[in-house]
Amino acid sequence: MTPYADLPPELLREITDAGLDPEALYADIERALAEDLPGGAVDATSAATISADARGRADFAAREPGVVAGLGVAAMVFAQVMGESVQITDRVPDGTRVGPGDVVMRVAGPTRGLLTAERTALNYASHLSGVATGTAHWVDALEGTTAKVLDTRKTLPGWRALQKYAVRCGGGVNHRFSLSDMAMVKDNHVIAAGGVVPALEALRSAFPGLPVEVEVTDLDQLRELLDAGCQRILLDNMSTETMAEAVRINAGRAVLEASGGLTLERAREVGETGVDYISVGALTHSVKVFDLGMDLVDEADPRVAEQDGALT
Repeated sequence: MTPYADLPPELLREITDAGLDPEALYADIERALAEDLPGGAVDATSAATISADARGRADFAAREPGVVAGLGVAAMVFAQVMGESVQITDRVPDGTRVGPGDVVMRVAGPTRGLLTAERTALNYASHLSGVATGTAHWVDALEGTTAKVLDTRKTLPGWRALQKYAVRCGGGVNHRFSLSDMAMVKDNHVIAAGGVVPALEALRSAFPGLPVEVEVTDLDQLRELLDAGCQRILLDNMSTETMAEAVRINAGRAVLEASGGLTLERAREVGETGVDYISVGALTHSVKVFDLGMDLVDEADPRVAEQDGALT
């Protein structure tokens, strides 16, 4: 029996459909929970202030506008802490654009469990929503151009699958996941191989059929690679004018990716050069956390019933 077999099957299907490994995610969440409860310790504050049989409900709500992601992961945290005693309702799909005050998920169960799981659940959802929101800013800036925003391998160790999932939630596109599913020839490889074409030919010989992208820093290297039939070329740290000229020289022969020194303010002008992709390491390495909060609901407050009626 797998360690996560007791989790809701619909949640497991959602995790799998998102391209995530439920067994690996379960183990990651266990490690995250252990940071708060080392060696099987208890949540001292909740244990002292809340009776063991108390049940409660909490709302996850956005404090700012953005795109949510990782709510399924947060739900998995609550399920691991409280098992079948937890109820999760009104969860909006990952990738939904929300505004301040929007309730994105409701969780009910033992009150101690809700508060024990709160921070870990928020850590996942807030970070991943931050990635999705940041990605959506780039997607919005590129609207009307043919360029798409790409992520990179500049991800937090152990978080690559989650961060790349959040990029997709924000409307971005994933680049390679590892060093083996696509070859990328960077400047150091070019120096070691003796040029962009020798590096390309070495890869074709060693790994026939493997997709290859080669980085260039000037238009002469671009021309060399086009003559050699390179199908994907990265334009590194080029001015907007040079990228536009690269697109003209390329004439649709290779996929062109812009990278290096790019800012959100510059995104549209780069997209309008006609490049196919813009890769942005900041999507994952410089994340601004999205402000999500979890608030216990006072069921005796008449305003709660009124709000519940408005949501049904």
